Amino acid sequence: MEKVILGLKENWKQFTLLVIVNGFVGAMVGMERSIFPQFAEEVFGIESKSAILSFITAFGISKAFANYFTGRWANLYGRRNLLLFGWLLALPVPLILIYANSWAWVIGANVLLGISQGLTWSSTVVMKIDLVGERNRGLAMGLNEFAGYFAVGIVAFFTAYLANNYGVRPFPFFLGESIAVLGLVLSLFFVRDTRTHVKIESKKNEAKELSNVFKETSFKNRTLSAITQAGLVNNLNDGMIWGLFPIVLLSHGMNLKEIGVLTAVYPTVWGIGQLFTGKMADHFSKKKMLFWGMLLQGLAIMVIPGFQGFWVYFGLAFILGWGTALVYPTFLAAIAEETSPMQRAESIGTFRLWRDLGYAIGAILSGIVADLFGVEVAIALIGLITLGSSLIIKFRMLKR
Repeated sequence: MEKVILGLKENWKQFTLLVIVNGFVGAMVGMERSIFPQFAEEVFGIESKSAILSFITAFGISKAFANYFTGRWANLYGRRNLLLFGWLLALPVPLILIYANSWAWVIGANVLLGISQGLTWSSTVVMKIDLVGERNRGLAMGLNEFAGYFAVGIVAFFTAYLANNYGVRPFPFFLGESIAVLGLVLSLFFVRDTRTHVKIESKKNEAKELSNVFKETSFKNRTLSAITQAGLVNNLNDGMIWGLFPIVLLSHGMNLKEIGVLTAVYPTVWGIGQLFTGKMADHFSKKKMLFWGMLLQGLAIMVIPGFQGFWVYFGLAFILGWGTALVYPTFLAAIAEETSPMQRAESIGTFRLWRDLGYAIGAILSGIVADLFGVEVAIALIGLITLGSSLIIKFRMLKR
């Protein structure tokens, strides 16, 4: 029997493979990132902002609950099995989008995509933390989230390019189908489960077990609940950016190529930035990183309605991406530090439940406000909420 040793260096082959797999996971989201507002208007004649954002609502809710149950089931059924099931659910999504003849089919495809994302992304997160043990958690999460969100940005650019040159369907979705097949093949033939690593770490770990993982992570534990609300707000503003930012750019007469670049900047900076911020989370105050990251996001979003121009939006997208890079790996590293190994998957699953419900809340809230009062008001409101979240981190989270 192969001896199990914890550590990034000791498990670099499996770790690298999981980074690549998570790149494919993120790429599935990038397939939709830059083209969906135009897809809704051109193919289905939908102009209502709340109706267009309904696909993000469906995605966010389904992904949120899939995150939670992935955390609950990880020890019971195995991380690898959940990863494989997630990829199987991803396979029909691009095909449904190619042949959909009503918006209801698009919503259904995004429910499937959300469940798939919850199963696949949560599995790779937990497996990487399992492999590295107590050291280098921040670096591990930085590499994981870099792979996912860098892929989001790159594929968002390529799908916009394909849509601009060949139409919004079918070619962007052919790319998505290829990604799903490759992700499944890699996971099926090369990924190994990591439950044994958890058992090894749990023998040495002295973290106090939580009395009720869901309640402590969501509401009662000051550190965990402060992190959880910031995660929700982070994805709330990401849901708004996903849906409304392309609409803002279209309203200023930008073409799909320019929109593709600008919508790719934010997740690309977010992704690449985590190569640095993940390692920073192993050495600097996690509380300060979360505070400054949420503050930068809020300020960048607040400025969007008052300005226009390609390079202005490029700069704001860059700042927003860096703010998100500061918080994203830090969220997960801080939760892993606060919980015992045997409860870690469930606590991370609970955090990711609330975090990805932010997609749905952000899409619903910004869509309704945009329809009633205009896109600019909706963006400003989300910016204010994000600034408020940074203050909760500052005054509620215990010093870490």
